[in-house]
Amino acid sequence: MGALVGLGVGVGLLLVWSAFALPRSRRTGPSSTALSRLLGRAGLSDVTTTSVVSLCAVLFAIAFAVVQAVSRTVPIACVFAAMAAYLPIAVLRQRAARRLRDFAEVWPEAVDNLASAVRAGLSLPDAVAALGTTGPEALRADFAQFALDYQVTGRFGECLDRLKERLADPVGDRVVEGLRLAREVGGGDLGRLLRNLSGFLRDDARTRSELESRQAWTVNGARLAVSAPWIVLLLMSFQTTAIRQYATPGGVLVLGIGFAVCVLAYAAMMRIGRLPVEKRILS
Repeated sequence: MGALVGLGVGVGLLLVWSAFALPRSRRTGPSSTALSRLLGRAGLSDVTTTSVVSLCAVLFAIAFAVVQAVSRTVPIACVFAAMAAYLPIAVLRQRAARRLRDFAEVWPEAVDNLASAVRAGLSLPDAVAALGTTGPEALRADFAQFALDYQVTGRFGECLDRLKERLADPVGDRVVEGLRLAREVGGGDLGRLLRNLSGFLRDDARTRSELESRQAWTVNGARLAVSAPWIVLLLMSFQTTAIRQYATPGGVLVLGIGFAVCVLAYAAMMRIGRLPVEKRILS
């Protein structure tokens, strides 16, 4: 009994020590996690964050070399190199936003197909897998991969988790969690739930489309206003005598203040004018 008590006390002390002394494992850091989430929303989960960072660095170096060769002014070259380095991130964000808009347009049709398949007597996994061939074109690849995963593993819950990761879409999260709940709890209300969800998604997509069309001209005008001074500055780079004024301390100060004001103004404009974005469920 004494040996058993001593062993228990020793194991307990070891666990307490390990909780404070041993380092905790983390999958990714904050910055790489944000970039990987952006890649997922853009539908490029296979692309590594290292590749994106490397592309940004290459564009920075190329833009710096080209502008420096033309203007022979280091501050001007640094500014345009920074813009070129941000270009892949901007493209990824635009691609992610366009992908979410495309998904929002086709999700009602996909949910209708699910409801029809369930009403026709198909099992829930077969109904979900059927979207890989009969569903909307934008979603077929992801659901075809779900069908393949389910054929290999036979685990409906794990396949739904992988489907959520590939879709990276708030609407997809709601549909997946509804299917998971229906699979685990059961019941005869799945068809009605899917029909109600389809109607709600159609109304939401119609309202969001109207709001986006009304704000598009304002956002495009603000982007043109922000980019116009830098276009003029780029054209001035071909005049070496005029552009070298920006190599002085006063020119660097003016350039830095202008760049900071443009960045803050653009961020404020996008923050004020953006539409509410749904949060992902259990992602």
